[in-house]
Amino acid sequence: MTIHPTAANAPLVVQDDDRPVEGWHDERGHLTWRTLFSAGTTPTDTLVTGVAELPEGGFLALHRHDQAETYYVLSGEGVVTLEGIEHPVQAGFNVFIPGGREHGARNTGTEVLRVFYVLAANDFADVEYTFS
Repeated sequence: MTIHPTAANAPLVVQDDDRPVEGWHDERGHLTWRTLFSAGTTPTDTLVTGVAELPEGGFLALHRHDQAETYYVLSGEGVVTLEGIEHPVQAGFNVFIPGGREHGARNTGTEVLRVFYVLAANDFADVEYTFS
């Protein structure tokens, strides 16, 4: 169930299945995501959140953006690369990425790698990805 308050920055509850699926299937990566909170699509600000899914063999290419970000691995196995160092991750792992730092991810397992992400931004449209 999705509750849509009319006031800006009001409390809000959303169901991820109710949010549209977006994705990349090119040199930037092979993944999909659902943005849960973002000022451009919900009456919220301060944080952008969502759930990304990297299928078997999927990846998010090395990139950077000004905003700090966190990943929380919900399921699957993968590798997160931070400033050239690979870190194996699996369900329950949390990753902090300072703004401006190079990072990327890839699925190394046989099931979908699901990651909850949080960006320190008002709107996903404000996040400018610069790929390495």
